[in-house]
Amino acid sequence: MTTALCQHVAETIGQLYDCAEINNGFIRIRTPYLYPDGDIIDLYWKEKDGQQILTDLGETLRWLDGQTANQKLSKRQTQALEDIRLTHGIELYRGTLTLRIPSDASLADGLTRLAQAALRTADLWFLSRTRTTSSITDDVAEFLSEKRIRFEQDQTLLGRSGRALKIDFQTWHPRRTSFVEVLSTGSKAAANQKANNVLATWYDLSQYKVSDQPIRFVSLFDDTLDVWSSENFSLLQEFSDIAYWSRPDEFAELLVA
Repeated sequence: MTTALCQHVAETIGQLYDCAEINNGFIRIRTPYLYPDGDIIDLYWKEKDGQQILTDLGETLRWLDGQTANQKLSKRQTQALEDIRLTHGIELYRGTLTLRIPSDASLADGLTRLAQAALRTADLWFLSRTRTTSSITDDVAEFLSEKRIRFEQDQTLLGRSGRALKIDFQTWHPRRTSFVEVLSTGSKAAANQKANNVLATWYDLSQYKVSDQPIRFVSLFDDTLDVWSSENFSLLQEFSDIAYWSRPDEFAELLVA
């Protein structure tokens, strides 16, 4: 069956596909398509109850999960994934992209559709790589909501200098109120300026740390991109607690401690 299937694929779509039978009854079809990091996209075929089933066995979303520190897709990524599903007519079940091919439909067309769906799904990675600070704060807001931590976004406060200062988040918990500044950039050149700006904000708001109910200052680094230096962390550590977006649960614990 493996030989016949591969011969059929070769005759209808080209010689760049390689087939191999694997243990769970599927035939692996190695495609010429690549994930953004160069990994090969493999699809898996089997026939069940007279119907052809083509699936990625969950490899695409596993690959995507492995590229980011976040434990789940962002709202934008989830919406984009739904668009991909509808556009290519595929099923998404428990993280697996699947296409059921009717007996009178072309396997070659099905391979192309599912491979393109896998490619577009993998490209959701770029939504993380190029996301702006505003999208990061959206993710943080979504995370705080999930953790049921009450918060206000873009709070404006009066600094010691008399300037109005905007902070990304103010959070409330019975044990602690916190101010949170999110540091995110895709450029090492801009990282130092970001850290300096946050340091200036914390310094200007320092009166809140010595009030009757001292407020915790938290500098939340988006460390999913390797742009920060040890000096950036040290600079802000003196005036604030440091949290890392790659460790969101530790960030949440800091806000409620």
